[in-house]
Amino acid sequence: MIMKADSTPIIKDLVLVGGGHSHVTVLKRFGMKPIPGVRITLICRDMHAPYSGMLPGFIAGHYDYDEAHIDLGPLSRFANARFYHDEVVGIDHANQQVLCKNRPAVPFDVLSINIGSAPTIKHVSGASDNVVPVKPIDGFVTHWDQLRARVLEQHGKAKIGIVGAGAGGVELLLAVQYRLGQLLQEKGEDSNGLEFHLFTDTDVILPTHNTRVRKKFERVLSERNVHVHVHELVDHVGPGNLKTKSGQSFGLDEILWVTNAGAAEWPGQSGLDVDGKGFIAVNESLQSMSHENIFAAGDIASVLNHPRPKSGVFAVRQGKPLERNLRRALLGKILIPFTPQSKFLSLISTGDQYAVASRSFWTVEGKWVWRWKDWIDRRFMDKYNDLPEMDTDEEPELARGLANANVIKEISAIAMRCGGCGSKVGASALSRAISVLEPVERDDVLIGLHAPDDAAVVEVPPGKVMVHTVDSFRTFINDPYVFGQVTANHALGDIYAMGGEPQTALAIAVVPFGLEDKVVTDLSLMLAGALAVFKEANTALVGGHTSEGDELTLGFSLNGLVDRDRIMRKGGMMPGDKLIVTKPIGTGTLFAADMRQKAKGRWIENALAFMVQSNLEGAKCLFAHNATACTDVTGFGLLGHLVEMAKPSEVDVELDLNAIPILDGALEMVEAGIFSSLQPQNIRLRRAVRNGEEAAQDSRYPLIYDPQTAGGLLASVPGELAEGCVAELKKLGYPHTAIIGEITPQSDHLEPIVIKI
Repeated sequence: MIMKADSTPIIKDLVLVGGGHSHVTVLKRFGMKPIPGVRITLICRDMHAPYSGMLPGFIAGHYDYDEAHIDLGPLSRFANARFYHDEVVGIDHANQQVLCKNRPAVPFDVLSINIGSAPTIKHVSGASDNVVPVKPIDGFVTHWDQLRARVLEQHGKAKIGIVGAGAGGVELLLAVQYRLGQLLQEKGEDSNGLEFHLFTDTDVILPTHNTRVRKKFERVLSERNVHVHVHELVDHVGPGNLKTKSGQSFGLDEILWVTNAGAAEWPGQSGLDVDGKGFIAVNESLQSMSHENIFAAGDIASVLNHPRPKSGVFAVRQGKPLERNLRRALLGKILIPFTPQSKFLSLISTGDQYAVASRSFWTVEGKWVWRWKDWIDRRFMDKYNDLPEMDTDEEPELARGLANANVIKEISAIAMRCGGCGSKVGASALSRAISVLEPVERDDVLIGLHAPDDAAVVEVPPGKVMVHTVDSFRTFINDPYVFGQVTANHALGDIYAMGGEPQTALAIAVVPFGLEDKVVTDLSLMLAGALAVFKEANTALVGGHTSEGDELTLGFSLNGLVDRDRIMRKGGMMPGDKLIVTKPIGTGTLFAADMRQKAKGRWIENALAFMVQSNLEGAKCLFAHNATACTDVTGFGLLGHLVEMAKPSEVDVELDLNAIPILDGALEMVEAGIFSSLQPQNIRLRRAVRNGEEAAQDSRYPLIYDPQTAGGLLASVPGELAEGCVAELKKLGYPHTAIIGEITPQSDHLEPIVIKI
């Protein structure tokens, strides 16, 4: 079953910054037991959260990417949480807002921070520009791919240095050495050209572990010819060179940095109390020492009365107490202190599916220890990647703890809202939402938002005619800002496809019932996202209509201008033309899968990147190459819109199924039997396909019926100009542009489409 939307008005916002080990537990537990009236927002710069315990195994090649990462997309969907893919840069305490790098500020009632740490490198001359920090782990994964490629290109001739000889540094070195050796062996090349150096400013490796553990790893490092440099403080790093305080210099091709953890600067700069190293100071309840509605956990937190090493094991253990206290803070209850364990089990691998276990002065080793570690790690990951399907048949009641005296009055007002006046949003809320917007100003807009009246007034320049279009749909993603961007792009597609220049837009918005502040936030975010798109298109938002309803909905009525003799129509295709599409297809099945928590986060992220991409430059390029017909690919799917072009053009089309670009993950979801709810209606158009039964044997066939949102342009271009047009479109930023068919003379068959497979 799909989790039903909660119709309870939003009363409080819980914002989670970072997708660390503690926050994934919070999301899972809130998904299992939500608080009605509480809206959760996760802000994270990555779609997939790497699990630190499996990083060495991932580097060594024992796990693939998905096995070692928690997919935050389905997890957020499970928790009914909004997922904002962005980076936090600060906190505005006066307005209780989280400041983001690439989007408007996010209001919060309760805030939790779990962003991990990064190695301290600023104090080392040249390190910032010449080393690869292992934390944040997500950034290192990309660097690892690049490092691996360089070593293979050099046929295994490389000197690699690791700075930091704690468990993380030693384990990483052995994993890198093992994997590179395996890859070189697979290519039939010798790994003896690989040289590894381990640097530490301490007198021993693994200084926080017992003597027996150190001796075991000293033996392993010696057997594998690793050069260990103890009591060597690195004080300068240049391109391909590392110098220590003792005066020694080392030529190195790669330098990985795994030293003591450092803190992000923005928490302290935002006014949060921090300890001497910049980590957020919290009490036993994981609550900020300076701000009672802010919490922190994992590496970024410093529990002042219970200091512990920066280790993933503590972040994992803090997940449950953090969730419990966030819940209690939202409900106005007394927080419960948490005391972290003082002793913990360490499982350190040697790269080759062999591991050493230690706890205090006890230690064991062997392949069975690695299998034990593997079992523990996989069991942890399964909790977050294999999510149960939820069924919430009962309408939830508002949590009593949320309703203080002031909120009760506002809730009562919400409950008593009538349906009159179109259920319009109040003037105060609407004016507050509009006040923060900066719409494009155009000289041909005589009356618009800059001087509001009962209606907008615009003029039509001489020689131009007007193009009118309207599009509206309910939200399919939980980010109002991105939803605004996608909706605006989708609506503009019709104007561009007809060769027009967009002029003005009227918004049609529906926001869920709720407290005025929450309504204002959602409305402002949607319109801000749309305005970012309209600004690029020089389109003025001149007004609109806003009402309240059960779910977020947005649409736009657009006016555009076009020369009378340059109107582009669907029905102009000519035999000999080539058929071009500018974006890959598959959004319908992907978002249907996302609703079921089946789509990978990176698939949705990739799809959204195409959906927010403007068709403006694509349209200009197609028309510059004498396009004979054009439309945008939207709800009817690729085939439906192609039929709309073929019939009035009185031609046939040979469609190359293999050439059609497909979004990552779309084919997998179709093969899994997941389709958009609009797919059955689009499939009725199969009667336009001459060889449908034969084509249906290909697994890609259903995707030509897949409804698209903010899809690309579909156009016919004279055959001799098609290749040049495609090359130019790719240069303009449409990398998946492809020639997907050819226009042929109309035949005697009733079916105009022939599919080439």
